Amino acid sequence: MLSRSFFKAGHTPTLFAAFLYFDLSFMVWVLLGPLGVAIAKTFHLNPAEKGFMVAVPVLAGAVLRLVAGVMVDHIGPKKTGIIGQLVVMAGLLAAWRLGVNSYHQVLALGVILGVAGASFAVALPLASRWYPPEHQGLALGIAGAGNSGTALAALFAPSLAQTYGWTNVIGLAAAPLAVAFLVYVIFAKDAPNRPAPKRLAEYLDVLKTRDAWWLMALYGVTFGGFVGLSSSLTIYFNAEYALPAVTAGFFTAACVFAGSFIRPVGGALADRFGGVRTLSVVYVLAALGLAVASFQLPSAWVALAVLMFSMMALGAGNGAVFQLAPQRFGKEIGVVTGVVGMTGGAGGFYLASSLGWAKQVTGSYQGGLLAFAGLALLALVGLTGVKARWRRTWPELSPAAGAALRL
Repeated sequence: MLSRSFFKAGHTPTLFAAFLYFDLSFMVWVLLGPLGVAIAKTFHLNPAEKGFMVAVPVLAGAVLRLVAGVMVDHIGPKKTGIIGQLVVMAGLLAAWRLGVNSYHQVLALGVILGVAGASFAVALPLASRWYPPEHQGLALGIAGAGNSGTALAALFAPSLAQTYGWTNVIGLAAAPLAVAFLVYVIFAKDAPNRPAPKRLAEYLDVLKTRDAWWLMALYGVTFGGFVGLSSSLTIYFNAEYALPAVTAGFFTAACVFAGSFIRPVGGALADRFGGVRTLSVVYVLAALGLAVASFQLPSAWVALAVLMFSMMALGAGNGAVFQLAPQRFGKEIGVVTGVVGMTGGAGGFYLASSLGWAKQVTGSYQGGLLAFAGLALLALVGLTGVKARWRRTWPELSPAAGAALRL
């Protein structure tokens, strides 16, 4: 996958800085999920409250991605990333020093963590603008593998909370962010082909395009499933299989690592076989995995295997969607990344909150998982219906016209 032409085509220091910034931002974005068992014990939360708690940062991140996308086009991705990182570090340190003393304050912290989730709309354009169409899938897959930061939270947060208390973990999280911030400031560089900023009203033009809405819907399923599960699995394994919070965190980390590190593979497969073909397979596999996971499996280990399979399918789908986006919207990639990322976060909010609601109402997570499996199949039907038009019209509409598009 990593050919000599790939390294010659882009800017490797920027790609690494984008990955690290994205990775550690995602670590804190989902921090309430791995800390959820401890927080729920402190404030005596029911399943619906736990589900909503972990969903709030996801929704806040979804909305703020649109804001970040507009900022990227106006002031550039590097400056936008610097502002976002400073806001998150200040929020974490303030929460640590002042304390988090109620459920409503936890939700307020979740909104601040949403700024970290908006890093998606910064890191991907930062990397994308350095690479030609034939390497977009792999470049954005590598930058997007920062999804793995959610695994770091699941891996370390529960054990640190057990040792130092969950409020202190909030302060500790600022330390690795500071390291990523320094790397970002030193190595990240805006690409020279940055498009001229548009008037605010012009950004709405993207939403007048059917293709943008299709990409938003497709990513709402792949990334929505990924981040919704990333936020919820520690609580899920603890509630369904009575695993201790630390063990549940390890299981969650395994699922997230599987989904994160296959994202570049999904992008590379889309570069080779086409994003449409790759996504078609992804949706079938994701729906199958989520449907099987919805049943009470005989052990936590079996559930782990099935959920890892599901997360790998969703992770590959994330890479495939962002192989397609810059081929159609290269000149508007900043705002398109924002709106597409927004619906991805919205899908994650839906899954995380619906899992909590299903558990509260029915005593089982099955309804939430089956509903999302149905959304994956619905996305497959939509993609099947639109792919012929894309293959006919995109070579003329794409700013990369003349290059061989892989659809």
